[in-house]
Formats: sequence, C-alpha cells, structure tokens
Amino acid sequence: MDLVIVAFYTLCDDLLIQHRYQDDPRAKMSAAEVMTTALVAAELFGGNQQRARQLLKEQGYIPNMLSKPRFNRRLHQIAPMFQTLFESLATGCKAQNPDQLYVIDSYPVPACDPIRISNAKLYQGEVWRGRITSKRRYFYGLKLHLMVTESGIPVEFFLTPGSFGDVLGLRCYPFDLPQGATVYADKAYCNYGIEDALAEAGIMLKPLRKKNSKRQYQACEVYIHHHHRKRIEVTNSLITQRLPRSIHAVTAAGFEIKVLLFLIATMITLIIK
Repeated sequence: MDLVIVAFYTLCDDLLIQHRYQDDPRAKMSAAEVMTTALVAAELFGGNQQRARQLLKEQGYIPNMLSKPRFNRRLHQIAPMFQTLFESLATGCKAQNPDQLYVIDSYPVPACDPIRISNAKLYQGEVWRGRITSKRRYFYGLKLHLMVTESGIPVEFFLTPGSFGDVLGLRCYPFDLPQGATVYADKAYCNYGIEDALAEAGIMLKPLRKKNSKRQYQACEVYIHHHHRKRIEVTNSLITQRLPRSIHAVTAAGFEIKVLLFLIATMITLIIK
C-alpha cells in the first residue's frame, strides 16, 4: 500500500512541476495531494473518497486534509490534469513498447441498472442505452473504448454514450502510433475503409474476420490474433475489479472523472509491477 501511495504522489507531483502548475498560496492542500487522494480512493476503496481521505489523514500522509465539500471542488478544478497525466504516461508506455503491438476493445460502464432508467439523472435519453452482446443484456450509461499495449497497459481511451457501436467508435481513436504499429481488434471493428487509410499511414489494423469477409486470414494468423486479444481481456478484468457495483456520483462530470481515475489507477499499477 505504501508503494502505491508514494508512486501516485510522485507521478502527480512530477507532472504538475513539469507543467509549471502553481497552487494558490492560500491552499492548505496541494494539487498533487488532491490527485493522490482521488487515485488512492480508486485503487483501494472502489472510488470511496471519504475512506481515502480518512486513511491518508490518520496515517499522516496528508495531515491537512480538506473537508468533503472543499475536496470535491478542488478535484473538479484540477480534473483536466488527470487527462494530462494519462497522456503523459501513455506516451512513455508507447515508447517502451518495442514490438508496437496494440489491442482495442470497448466495455460498458453502467450508470444505473436498466430497471432504474426512468429515474436516471446523470444521463437521460435512449442514446445512453447500450447492449452487451456477449451477455445478451442491455445497460444504461457509458461505453469505454480502450487501447492497450502488448503488456496490457492502457495508452488510448475515450468515452461515448452506450449506444455507440464499435465501428463508429473506431473513427474516434486518435491512433497516435508510430509507423509499423499493429492494432488487433475483434469482429465488430471490420471496416475496410479505415483499414486502408491506416495502412497508408503505416499502421496495420487487424480485426478478426467474419465468415463472409473478403479479407480472410490464414489459420496461424487467427491463432496469433486470439493470443494477443487475451491481454486486453486481462486489463478489463483488472479495471472491473476496482469498480464498485455502482459508481456514486452526483453529476455526469463527476461520474466520468471517477471512470478516468479507475483507468489511471489500473495503468499505474501495471507500470510499477
């Protein structure tokens, strides 16, 4: 636990120094401490920030802990820095990925149970209703689109309404990858136009083929494809382990911040292992 807390604080503090972030002179708690508390909550307490605040104060890590309302205000003020932290870590992970192999997939992040859709306040409308094909059930909330390295470390992500299909999401990936990179995906990502466009940029997109596809793979390529696909499933399992049964949030922005925190906590844990 000590290693995780120190790692969170060191990374956050170094990031803020690098971007020349200045805390208000009147602030009793630094931005790095606020970010660390939020990440500890995601890593150890299923996103429960009250328990993280209590632990860090009682153990002496952050003696000048803010009250709950003030902490939440500070957290929302520095929310863009979490995205910057993710991008900074992702850049380093891409550079340390010698084979340049990546995998993409999407996962549901329910905001509420389908039976409670009529009472949902964070998101409203049919655009947020998605379907989990493998489980033959619906969910209501967001869809997390994720790209991981061969080691399973997330390097690109974005959130969409639950109804967005994978092919539509494929158009939203920045694909900020070097020439020669290979990206594996499942059957839902078959789009010859995008494959050809990426190939011109030196990036190979290799989705699993449907039976009626005109671009079939050899048996050995299919085996390699399934081998690499297992990595993102392990990463998804690690993220899911950190998620509570329901993510407590009062606003949509707060909900999305917590999703990002779970993702970054998983990312850092994989990096320091």
